Amino acid sequence: MTTQSTTDSAYRRAVTVTVNGREFTRDVDTRTTLADWLREDLQLVSVHLGCEQGACGCCNVLLDGESVRSCLMLAVQANGHEVETVESLSADPNHLHPIQDAFHEEHGLQCGFCTPAMVLRTKELLAEQQDRTDEDVRDGISGILCRCTGYQNIVNAVQCAARKMTKQSPAPIAAGVGTGDSPASERKA
Repeated sequence: MTTQSTTDSAYRRAVTVTVNGREFTRDVDTRTTLADWLREDLQLVSVHLGCEQGACGCCNVLLDGESVRSCLMLAVQANGHEVETVESLSADPNHLHPIQDAFHEEHGLQCGFCTPAMVLRTKELLAEQQDRTDEDVRDGISGILCRCTGYQNIVNAVQCAARKMTKQSPAPIAAGVGTGDSPASERKA
């Protein structure tokens, strides 16, 4: 009986994936998970492998802006897509992304194992809708297992991040609408 080598070209495919804004083209084994490819080939160690069965959610990354379990997805399935890991948020520890800053301020992490997935899920949730109830937040993060925090500080961090991000990018106000300093409001006074 002859066994195939894992370097056999029948088991390898070229993939082009944009990861954290940078395009990578690599020849990958068709059986390599996205998590393993990100960690081993691209050295993005924030992608944590917990259960490797898709149950814990600690391996979550964003694929085209939506959470996916990278331990259940093959790297070849990401071909032509955009992947985002927590490394994309801030490369400078002195200038954190508002979500990272909120997790720090609200003590939304302890051991840190689920933190990258929680931060990315928070980014996804806040991109969908910034104004959420605590129950909405709990529901939104429910697919990621945290063994340390009891979740309340994570909920607080998500709400804090929403406030920070709202302050950074206020909704545009039409000229003269809702402002006390517009020419129209001066004429009425």
